[in-house]
Amino acid sequence: MHNTSDIHIEDLSKIEGHTNLDIGIKGDKVTSVKLRISENKRFYTQAIRGLTIDEIPSLVSRICGTCSISHMTCAIEALETALGVEPSEQTLVLRNLSMNGTILRDHAMHLYLFCLPDIIGTDSVLDFGPKDMRIVERGLAVKKAANNLATLVAGRAVHAIYPKLGGFTQAPEEAKANRLVKEMKYVRDNVFDALDLFLGSDYELECSARDVAMVNDDFNFVKGSIMTSDGQAIQDDEFQDHLHRVVLPYSQATGFEFQGKEYKVGALPRINLNEKSLHKDTRKDAAKHLKPFPSKNIYHNNLAQAIEMLHCIDNSIELLESSDFKDESPLMPKGKSGAGVGVIEAPRGTLYYELIVKDSRIHDGTLVIPTAQNQVNMERDIRKLVEEDLSRGTDRHTMEHDIEKLIRAYDPCMSCASHFLKVRWKQEQ
Repeated sequence: MHNTSDIHIEDLSKIEGHTNLDIGIKGDKVTSVKLRISENKRFYTQAIRGLTIDEIPSLVSRICGTCSISHMTCAIEALETALGVEPSEQTLVLRNLSMNGTILRDHAMHLYLFCLPDIIGTDSVLDFGPKDMRIVERGLAVKKAANNLATLVAGRAVHAIYPKLGGFTQAPEEAKANRLVKEMKYVRDNVFDALDLFLGSDYELECSARDVAMVNDDFNFVKGSIMTSDGQAIQDDEFQDHLHRVVLPYSQATGFEFQGKEYKVGALPRINLNEKSLHKDTRKDAAKHLKPFPSKNIYHNNLAQAIEMLHCIDNSIELLESSDFKDESPLMPKGKSGAGVGVIEAPRGTLYYELIVKDSRIHDGTLVIPTAQNQVNMERDIRKLVEEDLSRGTDRHTMEHDIEKLIRAYDPCMSCASHFLKVRWKQEQ
């Protein structure tokens, strides 16, 4: 039916950056998959060299508007490790809260605006009827609460101004914190729309790649131990030793393998490896939604994101209600030179920074981004999906839409997407 052909998807629409997809097909087999991230290189590892330690957190927050606080927090953690700074307990609480706001905001945008049309069966949210649009409105209320949380704690939801090396320049005001607690409690029920819809989805593709994520006792996104699904525990400063950089000549982005094999990071690995550490209220009220885990179904990444949304709300309410915030001056570095690693869990997975400091300036640095870590495995899963569709005799229009849904399940930074543009099929003679 399909013979030998190529699939070429050019300029994926509504994404961060520019991406194309080429798939070669011969009979019922896929001969090649090339996810071509075509955005021009921005040379951040070169740009940071020579800058002062005070300049770096703000600069790297510009890498991604969606994950702005994630990059800032990871860079600060790497600097503190390099220069011997031990943040206060209040600082760690504020970082947890700011990351809760980041995760909640990002997941809400992705699930309600980009993935929900796949579940509802429409092209976009603009095609929703009044009933389904009400779900989107409730989701936007969650996103607004997340923005308010990040603004309260970090000064802004994007490109924050309060977090600094060694602490925060301003503590949350009690009256504003109390109002935010009420808002969080009000929007909490809204998350169950997404939980129920993504639990009920019948999309399935088994992904056997190893899970890698940070685990801890309270499911926070800032501090913990790096673990794998085959039981390995890895020190932060050893993580890069396990990674193999994969040069993809057709893509501006670099891929990664873990110990020579594909692996995945993100919400699904986090829930698979650290489910028992979720907030007690989340585990209680989302008990039926947690039953599929641990899961190898990559589409459950979206269900895992919905569960994380509920956890972020529950954890934030508890932290805000139990904390008595006081103004603290950021701690001064003990040294001017050193090498340090920062590892946190960004919305799309494990984010890694290594910074080398000499005389209070950045000498060199390494940044390992979640989407780059997932790219090799994403291509493998696209291959598997297309071959399964070919064996079922799936028509090309459906196949193209299946590819879209799979990439959205991964939620890569270059694919905060709703739909692809036209697909060109070239039939070989």
